[in-house]
Order: sequence, then C-alpha cells, then structure tokens
Amino acid sequence: MPTPEAGGFNHDRYRQGHAVDSGVRVPPPRCGRSPVAPVRRGRVPARLSARPSSIQSRIPARWALAAGLALSGPLSCPGPAAAFDLFGWFGEKEEPLAPSATALPYAVKFRGADDDALVTALQDASSLHKLRREPPPDGEGLVRRAEADLRRLPEALEGSGYYAGRVAVRVGEVTLSGEASLLAASRAAERDRARALVPVKVAVDPGPLYQLRRIGVRDRAGRPLPPELLPERLTRVDPDTPARSAAVLAREAAIVDRLRAQGHPFAKVVSRDPVVDDAAQAMDVTFTVDPGPVAGIGAVTVRGTQGLDPAVVRSFIYTEPGDPYSPKALTDMRKALTKVEALGSVRIREGEALDADGNLPIFVDVTERPTNLFGISARYSTVDGPGVRATYSNRNLFGGGETLRVDADLSYLGNDLYATQRKLAGIDSNGLGGRLQATFVKPALWGTRNDLVASAFAGREAQQSYVVDGGGATLGIRHRFSDTFFAQVNLDGQAGRSQDALGKVDYRLIGLGASLSYDSTDSLLDPTKGIRLTASATPYAGFLGSDPSIFVAKAQGSAYYALDDDGWYVLAGRLGFGSISGARLDEIPANIRFFAGGGGSVRGFPYRTLGPRGPFNLPVGGRSLLEASLEARIKVTDTIGVVPFFDAGTAFAGELPDFDERIRSAVGLGLRYYTAIGPIRVDLAFPLDRIKGNRERPVALYISLGQAF
Repeated sequence: MPTPEAGGFNHDRYRQGHAVDSGVRVPPPRCGRSPVAPVRRGRVPARLSARPSSIQSRIPARWALAAGLALSGPLSCPGPAAAFDLFGWFGEKEEPLAPSATALPYAVKFRGADDDALVTALQDASSLHKLRREPPPDGEGLVRRAEADLRRLPEALEGSGYYAGRVAVRVGEVTLSGEASLLAASRAAERDRARALVPVKVAVDPGPLYQLRRIGVRDRAGRPLPPELLPERLTRVDPDTPARSAAVLAREAAIVDRLRAQGHPFAKVVSRDPVVDDAAQAMDVTFTVDPGPVAGIGAVTVRGTQGLDPAVVRSFIYTEPGDPYSPKALTDMRKALTKVEALGSVRIREGEALDADGNLPIFVDVTERPTNLFGISARYSTVDGPGVRATYSNRNLFGGGETLRVDADLSYLGNDLYATQRKLAGIDSNGLGGRLQATFVKPALWGTRNDLVASAFAGREAQQSYVVDGGGATLGIRHRFSDTFFAQVNLDGQAGRSQDALGKVDYRLIGLGASLSYDSTDSLLDPTKGIRLTASATPYAGFLGSDPSIFVAKAQGSAYYALDDDGWYVLAGRLGFGSISGARLDEIPANIRFFAGGGGSVRGFPYRTLGPRGPFNLPVGGRSLLEASLEARIKVTDTIGVVPFFDAGTAFAGELPDFDERIRSAVGLGLRYYTAIGPIRVDLAFPLDRIKGNRERPVALYISLGQAF
C-alpha cells in the first residue's frame, strides 16, 4: 500500500471499510491562483472515539500531489491568451464547439456553488471541465469522464473545507448513480451525435464550511516540543479558520521553517494526523515531527569558476565552519556573492549528511558573466535638464575578480533659469557639463577581505550657479567586515578652478579620509526593510599641500519599514547632514560646498540651488547641510504603486545648521512601475514655500530608475 509520503490512496480497500494512510495532495492551481485547499477522500466518523488509537485518522488524500502540481502548474499556463484577458474584464467568452459526427462535444455547467473560489477548485479538479475542448469519441468516453468527476469533486469539496458536501453528475437526462446508469447515460449522449452538444450538469451541494479547530505538534515519542523550539503562535488557531489545505500546509511549512531556523537542517514532518468531527463541523490536526540534530555550518566548497579565482569568491562568504546553521545564513551568503560582479548565477546546496564534527557541508555552484559590459542610460528633469551616460565595464580584468569601469557623462541645463544671472556675474558657462571617470577595484587582496579601490576623474561640472573645471584621483583600502558593513581609508587629491558669484577659486586639495558604510536593506533599488548608513570624514590639511585647508564631514541614513509581510505598504525615511570647517565660504571651491535641492535631495527645487544666496541672487552653497525625506510607498497592484512624499532641507552659511535660517520644503506624489530590475520612478513635486525672485517653478517632474532613496 502506498505510504503517506508517496501520497497514494487505495480506493478499493477504503470502500471495504479498511483504514488507510494517505498523503498530502493539492490539485493543480489555475494560472495566477494559489493552490487549492486540501481534499480528503471518503467519510469520517461523526462521533470521535475517546481512544486516539481507535480513531480512523484521515488526511485529505490529494494534498501531496496537489502541492507538487501547484509548483509545476505555471509551466503549463497558457501564454498570450491568458495575458490578454486573464480576468475576463473585456467580456471575451469561450466559443462553443460545434456538433460532430466523429466525436461528442458537450457543454458542462456547474450548479449550486456560489463561492467563486470553490467553483475554481471544482473546475480545476474536474476532467469534464479541463477536457471540454477535447471531446471524447463516444458516449462511453464521456461517461468515464463524468464517473471520474464523481470521485474527484468530493475531494475538491473537502479540500475547500466542505466535508459534508455532495456532488451529482447528469449526462443528458440520466443521473449517474451506479453501474446500471452508466450504459443509459452513454446511450443518452449518443443520441445527440452530430445534432447538438451533449448537456452535462454538475450539481453541487457544498454543505457547511468546516473550521480548523486545533493544531498539535509532537515528536516521534509523542512528546510536545518545548516552547523555545516551537512557540505557541505556530500552533494557535484563530477562530473561524476554514479547514482548508492552504491553512494546514502553510502551518506545516511554518513549523519546519521554525525548526530549521533554530539550527535543525533536517527537520521534517513525519506524519500528519487530521481528524474530522462531523458533529462539531471541525477538524483537528496533529503533526508528528522529527527535528533532527542541531548542526553548524560546515566546509564551504566553491564550484563552477573558470576564469575567476575561487579564493575571491570565498572571501565574500562571511560564514565560517562551526557557525550556527540557519536558512538565513545561507540566504545572506547568496546575497553577498551577488556583489561579485564577475558572477552570474549563484546556487547554494546543502549537504545530505553532517560531517564528523556535526556540521553541514555547503556547496556553492556559480556561473560567470561575460567579461565585458557596455551600457548607456538617460535621465531627464524639468528643472535639471537632460543627461546621458555611457559605461564600459570589465568584470574580471586579470582573473582575480578585478573590475575596471569607465563612465562618460554628458549633461545640459536645458531651459536654464540662471543663465542671465551667471553672465552678469562673469561665470563662463553655456550649460554643458561632462565628466570622464575610471574606477578600478581589486577585491580580496592576498586572499583577505581587503579590497584595493582606485579612481580618477576629469571634467567640467556646470550647475545652475557655478562652473568647476578640474580633476582628481583617489587610492584607498576597503575592509569588508560582513556583507552589510565595511570601512575604508583613502588618500584623496584633486585640483581645479571654481567660478561662482563669489569669484574664482584655484584650489588644490590633498586629504587622508575615512568612511563607513552599513546596509541591511533587502534590495538595492527597492528596499522594503532595513537601514542604510554612510559617514565620511576627510581633513584636507595644509601641511599635506592643500589650499585651502579644510575639514569635510558627511553623514546620511535611511530606514525602511514594511507594514505588511508582502511589502505592499512601506514607510521610508532619510536624514542627511554635512559640515565644512577651516575656511571662509568664499575660499571653499563651489563643488565642495553643500547645496540642497534636486531629485536626490529636496524635490521640486532646482538641483543644487537651495542655501545661501550671493551677488545677483545666485546660490553660492553653504558650509553645512541638513535635509530629510519621508515617503509612503503603496502598491496598488503587483506592478503599479503610488508614493506620496515630503522633502525638507537646505544648506547653511555656518559650519553647523542654524535653525533660525529658512528650511525649504516640498510635497509630491510619485508613480512607480515595478519591473524585474527595479521600479521606474515618476515623481511630481510641488514646493511649499517658493521665494519670489528665486525663479522656482510651481512643479517639477522627475523620471528615473529606482526609488528616490
């Protein structure tokens, strides 16, 4: 006899009154729908025995098979037709088949089920419905389909929580009720050959909806699991919970997930013992589980590298042998490896047995990406103008995961509001700006978690109120403490000429800086939880050759909190701070000073224009900065979302923010279109406190990829 694990069910033995074991099955779902709830064959005693050993335990016989079909179901989903009118919004109806002399097309109708979800479950389980576009050759074939439905549809009813339901099938004018009716139904169907569609009616009496009353969990010895291993919330049942497979299977998965999260990699449910109480219209389920041994992370083996040194891949794995095992540790491991640009796919497989030390071996199978990458992107803002960027990247320059990236950026102020004022101030600019930058990263120096980072740039930065021609280079060492936290020290040098309303500044800056970065968010472009923190401090000291001698400090943090498990409602906030000390405002190059405003700052105001004003009412920036943003990211569908937001901030003349100065603010509404690579962002921002004479428009439009922060 098939075992519960195999999901088998012996119908003949059941009909003879024998108790049988049965597995868990769920009928295959429709495209875009969740798996159907559990189904159970046969009746159960209406009265529960006082002795558990005498109770015929029944688990819905189709659960296990259906779970597998639920996973494979989408592979067989129809393509363009389903995508065109998935929900029937356009009123498109299925064309009926025509009568035929060589086959028996039929029209099947379901009656008696008012619940749309139940109708879907019945149709998914029905051979008559699923094969309606493939008519049988004769009446016997049609009757056999109907006979199969008489066995399957009660299972679908029970799987949906209707354990006292009844189903009747009528072919023509004959209701199937035994062997004698089969021949009569076949003859009735044949009478419609080549003349009309055979009428087939499925009458459903669902009966009452049963409730899930109690869930119990025990080990192989029949003992309850301790609360620290399995908290009460995993066995607690809310009132009026339907006794459906979705609820039972989800609870079973949650129990196994909890045990695995507690360090039991081989945790499993050995058996499920559901008992239906017809008198109370309720079902109790008892799971027998085997937690298995507690394990640690074992040896990690990297496989699949070809042109990439496996030691580089291993340096991005932050778990060590003996660390506690958990699925989250493996998830974090995979997330960390996605940051190796040379890697394409990453698959982490667990060993099938513990090693001699009681640890679980881990195997990391990887594939490599094409080495060379070329890209181009465009951006546009109604206040900042258009821009275009071309990129070349080599992901594995010398075989050690080295990356070389070259970016060429071109921008134009467009409908520039400050062109006349710049001309009056003697600033030589036609609104065109450009930057050429190269960045080289050598990861895992000498097999450690230290990375060599080098970059160089040259170009013209043309902003609304200033122009800077210059270049510079940076050389640093970055240490990765973990997947989420790293620190860097670097030598930074740059030189050039700055022109703004305060005059011209020829500068030469040489500094030794340090920075920290922490990122626990779940996504780069669309985070729904976690925090991001960055902080840096760079003294450009006179004794190193800097002119002017200044100290620059910056910090920014953002936090994300999902109000629901699916991340459809997310609150996001950002706070930024900056300070420059050691020199007067007019001695500091304009590109080093702080400005607020723009798509990544205070939306609604022109880019880098908020802060102190100089001659000709031109923005001149400040020596300190404070800005904040708050967003509510709300999904309307899987692909569409809206984002109301509030931004505030400005730059200050002093070394620290002065709250007596005016802080600018704006509100807005954004639209998000969610794609596989990230959301496409469209924001409309409205300044709340425009200042007359500052040439600030009443609305600004921003279009880009990814969230604002």
